[in-house]
Amino acid sequence: MRWQIDETHDPDRTSWVASAKGHRDFPVQNLPYGIFAPAGEDPRAGVAIGDAILDLRACAVAGLLPAPASATCRDDTLNSLMAIAPADRVALRRRLTAVLTDPAMESIIAPLLYDSAVCTMHLPARIGDYTDFYVGIHHANNVGRQFRPDNPLLPNYKYVPIGYHGRASSVRVSGEPVIRPHGQRKPPEDDAPLFEPTQRLDYELELGVWVGEGNALGDPIAIGDAGHHIAGLSLLNDWSARDLQAWEYRPLGPFLSKNFHSTVSPWVVTAEALAPFRVAQPPRSEGDPPPLPYLWDAADQAHGALGLTLEVFMLTAAMRAADATPVRLSCGPATNMYWTLAQIVAHHASNGCNLNPGDLLGTGTISAPDREGFGSLLELTTGGSEPILLASGERRGFLEDGDEIIMRATAEADGFVPIGFGECRAVILPAR
Repeated sequence: MRWQIDETHDPDRTSWVASAKGHRDFPVQNLPYGIFAPAGEDPRAGVAIGDAILDLRACAVAGLLPAPASATCRDDTLNSLMAIAPADRVALRRRLTAVLTDPAMESIIAPLLYDSAVCTMHLPARIGDYTDFYVGIHHANNVGRQFRPDNPLLPNYKYVPIGYHGRASSVRVSGEPVIRPHGQRKPPEDDAPLFEPTQRLDYELELGVWVGEGNALGDPIAIGDAGHHIAGLSLLNDWSARDLQAWEYRPLGPFLSKNFHSTVSPWVVTAEALAPFRVAQPPRSEGDPPPLPYLWDAADQAHGALGLTLEVFMLTAAMRAADATPVRLSCGPATNMYWTLAQIVAHHASNGCNLNPGDLLGTGTISAPDREGFGSLLELTTGGSEPILLASGERRGFLEDGDEIIMRATAEADGFVPIGFGECRAVILPAR
């Protein structure tokens, strides 16, 4: 059952939905779930197929979906769908693949499709809790060198997946603007902090992990079972006010520098869709300690990483006015994570903490060892001291009002059709 590859991944399989053929993100081999609202109508569950969205609620009402998934597809969030057993998710995926590739089903299914361009996307789930991790080791090293040149990584980093509790209430779906936050910042030359809008607003390139089946309070999740508790992934931008963060993070870590807004892409790319793109977790550097037994699973080490390419683009207000295309800031693989997704789930529940369907876990910023793959401006500009020069002639140390950040991800593997995550984007608005 683990990471099963089946007929739904067949590269020769095509959909009668014309726009799905060769689609950058949503060919029929993907079929991610989301919550959408057609113009003038209420939100409901849907699945992306090319440039269209299939109304899952309408499919359920028409008796086209298998039980027990059918009942969960009538909701206005994905929480209950995320909660079903992996075997039931596989059955739903197989059924959706069948109706979207069988020409005999076109006359039945086509009336249940909507043009995605005229639909509004909503948060995929009602997020009960949000935890952000710090598993991008190159990001941790890059940031650590700026603050602790002689000791960039603290001693616990290679033993424990570092994380902190974020703010679920301020997670927003892609496309909703970010209002520049106020907060306390202390310039080095001042004796006391100031309360004013951040001057060092930054983005963070992350993956968002959606919890599927939960666990009861007091019952840990074994590392070998942790993958079954992951419903799927989205892109995540955990916006950060670096000047606020530098002042407040000791002794308890980030607070107002992080909780003002986090952006998540609207589509949940399922664990089932990602099965062909499983790759081995990169080996640890020589001399690094092995994971403690509760975090070690041979199968997870062999298949627990993902063959994803992550990209970040910027579109400034001036570029937008000139109808220019976004400029790419970085590109790198998702394998630059020191801990696997299963390890962060297992660690989160190792003390008996109960995870619930629809909970969101962030990986933390994913950066490459080289500048081309840095996942934040803090790294790209060395803390703002080396501003980047954009194709438009503008320079950026940190984000300015009107700037828009766009994140994309593509999964690729030999012999399989590439699939994407859609976009995670938001524009910066002035402080209020």
